Amino acid sequence: MGVKHVLNIFLFAIGGMALGSAQEILTVEEAVKIALENNYQIKTAKNDLQIDELGVSPGQAGMLPQLGANLTDNNSVQSLTQVRNDGTVQDRNNVKNSSFNYGVALEWTVFDGLSMFANYEQLKETQKLGEAELKQAILSKVGEIMTTYYDLVQQQQQLSALDSTLTISQQRVELAHNRFTIGKASKLEVLNAQVDLNTDQTQMQRQLELYKNTKIQLNEQLARDLKLDFKVIPEIFVDQSLDLEELEALVAAENPQLLAEKINKRISELELKQIKAARYPSIFVTSGYTIASSKSELGFATSSDSKGFSYGFGASLNLFDGFNQNRNEKKSKVALQNAEIAISQQEQELTSMVNTTYQTYLTNISLMELEEKNEAIAKENLDITVEKYRIGIIPTIEFRTAQLNYINAQVRHSNAKFQAKVSEIILKQLAGNLDI
Repeated sequence: MGVKHVLNIFLFAIGGMALGSAQEILTVEEAVKIALENNYQIKTAKNDLQIDELGVSPGQAGMLPQLGANLTDNNSVQSLTQVRNDGTVQDRNNVKNSSFNYGVALEWTVFDGLSMFANYEQLKETQKLGEAELKQAILSKVGEIMTTYYDLVQQQQQLSALDSTLTISQQRVELAHNRFTIGKASKLEVLNAQVDLNTDQTQMQRQLELYKNTKIQLNEQLARDLKLDFKVIPEIFVDQSLDLEELEALVAAENPQLLAEKINKRISELELKQIKAARYPSIFVTSGYTIASSKSELGFATSSDSKGFSYGFGASLNLFDGFNQNRNEKKSKVALQNAEIAISQQEQELTSMVNTTYQTYLTNISLMELEEKNEAIAKENLDITVEKYRIGIIPTIEFRTAQLNYINAQVRHSNAKFQAKVSEIILKQLAGNLDI
């Protein structure tokens, strides 16, 4: 099989990919929207928040009365012998007795050292914690999806660059073959050109494999058909207006991880209040309405019926529990101290992460601008080299060097833009204002 035929088959495959105009163009906004609807982790976090929301109620906190209904039907058949005060004896077999009771009963704790109010506030804080955890799950997943998306954009650009260098390598093979035919080049020059073309084809196939696998990865993150084909936008645009002081202020106010630690501290405070409430008496009231009926074949009364209300109140107070109350309060205070330490630690970690990522962001922007200039220079150098090679005034190795310099400059430029975009995504994710 000739070189041209092999190359035509390969370029036909590339051309199939290049017919991207017929494929769906997936924007990053559409990818984020799909993820918010489909992603399994986000769905789980939403369900967890719904559970927390359902738990926020006075009844869950123990502030409302408990009302129950009861029904009892007892029957017995007995053999009895009774000796009365007057000495008479009654001896009966198979005596039937029955009682039937039903009614409603209410019990309401009206005071428990204000523990129920602290519990209600804790339920509200738990809901806020669920909201912070949902936001963190969304930011984390959206950041991951954006990174994968822009990695695809970068890979798409590299495929385009490799496609261009394949064309140049093919022209070089044809030119070397023509020069060899007319006796102006050696067979070695033709073989070197063919080896370089084969190397470029191998690199293209590796890049295609990575591109397709990354598409599968993005489809998995979007929780949709893994075989669904699509294209991404052709260019990466980096927000170069981020300011460090504004980012630090946003992190302190909006970062969901830091917010979660602050909520955990508030929950620890409320748990301490509930423990301290055990030092106070617990007061409850009861009420009910009961209907009762009983029958007996033996005794002074053979039947009895009653109905009516009942009411009362009670109180309990822990006087001594083996000093467990003191120990529980001390443990709760230590837990509160740990919550305060966790806040300080989280603040320091986030501040460090923002500052180091911001420095990386600035470096990547600088490199992005530098590599853009390098690519333009490498392109101009390649154009000049191609013309010189065409007229036979430079050696093959100089041509290949210029070609590799150009493709490497393109790769470095696209990678610099991608890395700058990743830094931007991380900074906005930390600040809690990632576009979702």
